[in-house]
Amino acid sequence: MKIDVNQLAEHFAHIPFQVEGVYRYARNPGVPHADYTDSFPGFVFPPTGKVQFQFNGTPYIFSPGKVVHGGAKMTLAQKMFGKTNWEYILVQYRICNAELEESSFSHQHFELLTGQSPRLIELIMRLWHVYNQPGGLSKFQTEMLFRDVLNEALVCVASRQNSSESHALFERVSHYIHEYYDQSLTIASLAEQYDVNRNRLSYVFRRHAGMGPAEYLLKYRINRAQEMLFTSDVPVQQIAQTVGIADPFYFSRVFKKQLGISPTEYREKFINNPC
Repeated sequence: MKIDVNQLAEHFAHIPFQVEGVYRYARNPGVPHADYTDSFPGFVFPPTGKVQFQFNGTPYIFSPGKVVHGGAKMTLAQKMFGKTNWEYILVQYRICNAELEESSFSHQHFELLTGQSPRLIELIMRLWHVYNQPGGLSKFQTEMLFRDVLNEALVCVASRQNSSESHALFERVSHYIHEYYDQSLTIASLAEQYDVNRNRLSYVFRRHAGMGPAEYLLKYRINRAQEMLFTSDVPVQQIAQTVGIADPFYFSRVFKKQLGISPTEYREKFINNPC
């Protein structure tokens, strides 16, 4: 089941909860398998290996790079993958307000794709060690650490989602540039068309192309001009207009800046030395 990470974060920001137990499980044929989850909901953090569990018939793979949540008293089924070693840490929690519990995420099963996060693994291992220490201080630290663990997991998920969204935006805008580079495109018009501000568009292009959208557009136009110079005898001025640059002097200047020689010199060079 997919979950909105922002809604989940807001939920845990406003609902009172506390840790009920932190347990570490590993592959062990001698440990009996339960048919139901416990009386409390919990998050499963798999640091190593691979094993499948089903919550109310829905399968989830426990493997590094993801966190799985299971609700209380759900039917449980297990599937092993050969003799593969596996390990996971289960953190059970309790909602401290009965009225809020009824509408909480604690009755749901879902998966969070965190990606590989050494910090998350470090925090969850610290949580397990602290929970198993005696004394009131360890109980206090357990509560604090669990919130750190949740925060890191949610931040990892949000970061991955933002990365995916920014790449999708880059793909859409760059494809549009490839299709309509010969028209009068501006960064403002591109930002307006895709309903993003110019700063966001600039960030996306610098992240995925290593340059801003204006430079990307200009480079693509010059690359297309290179092809035309090499494969046709169309005048340079006409080529400039064909690739969307109305001023032939500006075209020649940016062409030389990018390639080190003028458009005319470029054409002569490849006519005389086609190989």
